Amino acid sequence: MNGKKMLALSPAPHIQARQDTASIMKQVVIALIPAQCWAIYIFGFGALLMTLESIVCCVGFEWACRRILKRPQTAGDWSAAVTGAVLAMGLPAGTPLWMIAIGAFAAIVVTKQLFGGIGQNFANPALVGRTVLFFSYQGRMQTFIVTPRMSQVMINAAGGPNAMLYSDAVSGATPLALFSNARALPSNTEMFLGLINGSVGEISALALLIGGVYLCARKIISPVIPLSYMAAVMVMATFWGFDPVFHVCAGGVMLAAFFMATDYTTSPMLPAGKLIYGIGCGVLTMYFRIYTSYPEGVSTAMLFMNLLTPQIDRLTVGMRMKRTMNGRTAA
Repeated sequence: MNGKKMLALSPAPHIQARQDTASIMKQVVIALIPAQCWAIYIFGFGALLMTLESIVCCVGFEWACRRILKRPQTAGDWSAAVTGAVLAMGLPAGTPLWMIAIGAFAAIVVTKQLFGGIGQNFANPALVGRTVLFFSYQGRMQTFIVTPRMSQVMINAAGGPNAMLYSDAVSGATPLALFSNARALPSNTEMFLGLINGSVGEISALALLIGGVYLCARKIISPVIPLSYMAAVMVMATFWGFDPVFHVCAGGVMLAAFFMATDYTTSPMLPAGKLIYGIGCGVLTMYFRIYTSYPEGVSTAMLFMNLLTPQIDRLTVGMRMKRTMNGRTAA
């Protein structure tokens, strides 16, 4: 205007680095490779097919929405691909394509694009997609392919004449479901390595930890949220008299801590806010696991904290500004 250059302010995330959105999202995809490889080893190439289907659906919905709404195309920035990969990681092996498509629609169209696109969604898109599927198709979403080790655990848990009912099962309970029913559990080592029932990308805490450490080392995410999340889970588990290692390795805690709770748009900006956010996720996760009929708790806890993020930012940013102003006044 009048020969002057105008400042163009894009939506969050605002990263002060040479990396753009696409390069950051590619690093997240790389970090998911260990968990994906382990899923293929345990569940077969059907796990890879699920992930590819989810990515195609998410990218396709992103492209179609931007085209229909006549907005700048963002299907190539890899953010939709990351949403698709994380969504698939949170689903049971063998989830049909039509269900994956519904989850992708809820994630991309409803949660992301209807609110303006990347940086303007009120909650993590993959988290919403998974939650919609869980409450819409609870039977299917709680049916898991039995690994050889978990088959033996379930036989031991059943005991007596009912033991044979589990020997030929093709689906069964996760460790958290066994925990909620006070049955025998696999060892923490087996859970850490990933020899258990569960969603495609959640079963191996080790694989997820490798990916999370990679993201922290590349400075893609801050370690504050995952560390405070896992620490809160362990502290609350100990407080209620349960095994803290079990609750960190079981369910979606590791996947959520590194790949969902750290979402730039739906997590607080400042370290103090990230700490509050991570602790809140951990406390609520344990509360839902212990006091509700839903044995997982991660998705519900994170949705609550996603909605509280603006208030956490308002509190922590306000406190920093107040300290800055007081420091200037004193000087």
